Amino acid sequence: MDNSTPGHARTGTIDRAGTGTIGKTFYNRQVAFLEAHDVEGLIASQYAPDAELVGYDLHVQGTQALIKHFTGYLGQLGSLKLISTDKFMEIENAIMFEASIQVAAGVARVYDTFVLKDGKAIYHFTGMLGFSPNPVQ
Repeated sequence: MDNSTPGHARTGTIDRAGTGTIGKTFYNRQVAFLEAHDVEGLIASQYAPDAELVGYDLHVQGTQALIKHFTGYLGQLGSLKLISTDKFMEIENAIMFEASIQVAAGVARVYDTFVLKDGKAIYHFTGMLGFSPNPVQ
């Protein structure tokens, strides 16, 4: 029954606005907020008030803690621009992806999984697969 192809998942639930799947719409908004360094918009639009962000070296929960985390995270990166979405998978209430992003110091390969409820993240699992620094000039 799975109609997936290598590197791509089966299509998820179509959003009522007709702009694509709910998961891809969520993903595109997430990227846009991060690229714009719009932390307030990111948290208000994308995360439930008690959402949890979990990585191997972090656990953050709640609106204020998420704002503090993303403000520091984006400050450390300096800049952020999506290069590619390398893998994307979605089911009715979750998305997961791998992506390559350009940051001030080089290119990061990242992975993220979001569990969604009512279109907002309630759990966000995150990590880095690799990093290639910019060449020394």
